[in-house]
Amino acid sequence: MPKRGKKYVEAAAKFDKTVLQEIEDAMKIVVDTASAKFDETIEAHVRLGVDGRHADQQVRGAIVLPHGTGKTKKVLVFAKGAKAEEAEAAGADYVGAEELADKIKSQNWFDYDVVVATPDMMGVVGKLGKVLGPKGLMPSPKAGTVTMDVSKALAEIKAGKVEYRLDKTNIIHTPIGKASFGPEKLQDNFMALMEAIVKAKPAAAKGQYLRSVTVAATMGPGVKVNPAKITF
Repeated sequence: MPKRGKKYVEAAAKFDKTVLQEIEDAMKIVVDTASAKFDETIEAHVRLGVDGRHADQQVRGAIVLPHGTGKTKKVLVFAKGAKAEEAEAAGADYVGAEELADKIKSQNWFDYDVVVATPDMMGVVGKLGKVLGPKGLMPSPKAGTVTMDVSKALAEIKAGKVEYRLDKTNIIHTPIGKASFGPEKLQDNFMALMEAIVKAKPAAAKGQYLRSVTVAATMGPGVKVNPAKITF
């Protein structure tokens, strides 16, 4: 076990970590235990009863959180011609084609948070799969980041769109805001995310779908949420 800092230990002592909390209580605790000097990000960690190794049990999508994430994301758009102009007008931070792909490959360049591409650019972007994929930056139609409507994609991302997807252990890790949002806004964002995840349940999933749900601040302890209370 890693040695925990004094603030973490003090925060963890404020509540019983073994108890499955009501949603409202969990949001209050996670804000109360965010004690760092910076505005900590609050994340939801959701373990699902699926096996992501099977294509028919994958869970992936994107949602615009009601109150955003509290972070302004830098967006790189792969597009040409009129679509490149549209992306620039819509507020993209970087717009280009082959030259950006070359920069990513040759300079290991990652000064952006989201990558959007028009479908005709996927031949170029596809070659970056081994570089962008492990960082979760590969554009995807399911996430709405492979699209001809680059203006809409940019507007949603800048408004607080988050992507959710399984990791190798069948857990989804997604930010739901900042500690400064307060419990009510965090709860709104949390419920919007959970509704999307529940609706994305694969037909092939058997047994209990929401195995465990935890919320935690960047530097704080995990707060367990009662999955049985998450219903839509």
